[in-house]
Amino acid sequence: MTEAIDAVMGTAPVIPVLVVEDAGQAAPLAEALVAGGLPVLEVTLRTPAALDVIREMKQVPGAIVGAGTVTSPAQLDAAIEAGAGFIVSPGLTETLGKAASASGVPFLPGIATAGDIMRGLELGLTRFKFFPATAAGGIPALQALAAPFAQCRFCPTGGISQETAPDWLRLEAVSCVGGSWIVPKGPPAYPDIARNARKAAELRA
Repeated sequence: MTEAIDAVMGTAPVIPVLVVEDAGQAAPLAEALVAGGLPVLEVTLRTPAALDVIREMKQVPGAIVGAGTVTSPAQLDAAIEAGAGFIVSPGLTETLGKAASASGVPFLPGIATAGDIMRGLELGLTRFKFFPATAAGGIPALQALAAPFAQCRFCPTGGISQETAPDWLRLEAVSCVGGSWIVPKGPPAYPDIARNARKAAELRA
């Protein structure tokens, strides 16, 4: 389980966090991101189209597509049925953690406190999304949290930008960051998205 989520987290320095309203945009969006060097894509379950978006993006060569904003076992099952290759949640409950572990799909649950991490460790989890990263105290907070949990690695997400991502990526406990800046809100401009992806992919070059 750890090896599988490590493979997801270690593929690129940034995981684009995607809110896609129109499944018709899914394939060209995934193609732009993969071409730019960011193949790991987190499709948030925040829109009615999200499951169809996962299905469409899965067809794009090189794309590693997961589901984000998964908050219940029912959503977990729906995301897996749609073909999600990994699961990201904004928080961690025992019910969701056990269901995700039983599914065998790589799982990245959200944490914001030491208690969250300890709950995850009890479920056999050591890889976490630190969320909301900036609002939860930023780099000083994650450094303080990571210190007593040397076995854990994190993907900070929430409020991170192209400018601040390098500071997060320099932390030993950080494997990658999640970010929505790669794909701004509004009608997608695919060449701009590919350029954003290339800049983000170079952050750990």
